[in-house]
Amino acid sequence: MNLKRLVWTMTLLFMAALGQAKEVKRPNIIFLFTDDQNTYSLGCYGNDDVLTPNIDSLARDGVTFDRHYTVTAICMASRATVMTGLYEYRHGCNFGHGPLHEDLWKQSYPVILRKHGYLTAIAGKIGFEVLPEGEQNAVLPEDDFDWWGAGPGQTSYRTKQNKSMVKYADQFPHSSRSYGAFGRDFIEHASAQQKPFCLSISFKAPHKPDQVDPMFDQVYAGKKFNKPANYGRQFSDQFSRQSKTGRQYERFESWGYKDDYDNQMRLYNQLVHAVDSAVGMIRQAVQDAGVAENTVFIFTSDNGFFCGAHGYGSKVLPYEEGSRVPLIIFDPRHNNSSKQLRVDSLTGSIDFAPTILGLAGLNAPRGIDGRDLMPLYDDPQASIHEYLELINVWGPRSCQSFGVVGQEYKYIYWPYETGDFEATEELFNISIDPLELKNLVLTGEAPKDLKRIQKAYDARVRTWSAQAVDYNDYVPYGKIFDRSIPWVPNFAPGEPAWK
Repeated sequence: MNLKRLVWTMTLLFMAALGQAKEVKRPNIIFLFTDDQNTYSLGCYGNDDVLTPNIDSLARDGVTFDRHYTVTAICMASRATVMTGLYEYRHGCNFGHGPLHEDLWKQSYPVILRKHGYLTAIAGKIGFEVLPEGEQNAVLPEDDFDWWGAGPGQTSYRTKQNKSMVKYADQFPHSSRSYGAFGRDFIEHASAQQKPFCLSISFKAPHKPDQVDPMFDQVYAGKKFNKPANYGRQFSDQFSRQSKTGRQYERFESWGYKDDYDNQMRLYNQLVHAVDSAVGMIRQAVQDAGVAENTVFIFTSDNGFFCGAHGYGSKVLPYEEGSRVPLIIFDPRHNNSSKQLRVDSLTGSIDFAPTILGLAGLNAPRGIDGRDLMPLYDDPQASIHEYLELINVWGPRSCQSFGVVGQEYKYIYWPYETGDFEATEELFNISIDPLELKNLVLTGEAPKDLKRIQKAYDARVRTWSAQAVDYNDYVPYGKIFDRSIPWVPNFAPGEPAWK
């Protein structure tokens, strides 16, 4: 071999080795996703009544986000948003509307990561199905993951009832810790393959009905819980009448928050504590596998939960307890880790897909709604959104709404006007009134700020009209939420609701 050919060969080998080194250095990503968890359920968000040592430790190691919103506060739509980085009217998936279409699923972060060499796994409540092109029936995307531990519908707290998790049932009869075991085993397997991995765990907890892990019965036995400062129906007079027509209002009583508060919070927080235990199992697994220094954690929830705040139960509504959720990111490679930094800038569930893909060194699909969160990890004082949309198009039409939230103000429009109802506007200065105790539309305060955010809202309605999918009943809302178009009383489902 002559010298020139030798040099060329060595150069090629060096470049190949460099490429392999970069491949190895791509971070592992662990996405931990709870169901119906509000910020009040964690010690790192200021609640001294609860014990969440592993999640609190993750917050101390990473960065905590204080103004993080799920842009649709119900699980099916929220989960499709997380996967795709799209607002609900652009992915078209929710209860009462329809499944996620295959063309959009192919643009989700798990599919893209796997296509680019990541080992992928999911366990728990995936929360939606995918409609293949040209087919009539939607299916679970089981074949699009290397490891599958997910299941249909709501799944079960009883591990043995989750088909994909049965092998864990004897040792971990409650699902939360079974997902910790699934994560442990996948991390061990993926690390041995020396390939980057993405593990997505979708816990069922703390979703009702409460079926707690008896392993933790003593954690809150006999515990009395402090109530939030906006607890009870006396703090809902400033809210629209429309918001009180859905099941969220009656469940303050029927789910026991009115008369059985301490017991309900014991059950809720015990479910969160079991998740915390599973988080500890997964963090220990990355240590044992020797990949802790190259594994990024993201912890969040699909939506919040009222737990009696304002005299509501459940979720769905765009008020703070229903739409603002925990978010913790820990990147051990970053200089800002372990500084206990907090981000007060606006972030949303549309941001996870571009963030996860960006961590993997990949571009997000062009035109999605979300943005990479890591610039805020770099600089917690930075901003990536001026406004986020808050969507509520599930449940009775009377209880549906659309809103925008900014750094200072939240504006919500309730279009339903029929019988004794009038279209209603709400404006809250959440920077100084995070409990949403004063509706500034009713008081007549901040008229200039109201006009400014109305313009932002109107622009988002125009975007809805321009970009909504042409299926699953999303197109009509471009006019339903238009403040300039009067409502038609007593319209039938599926018919236009405007003049």
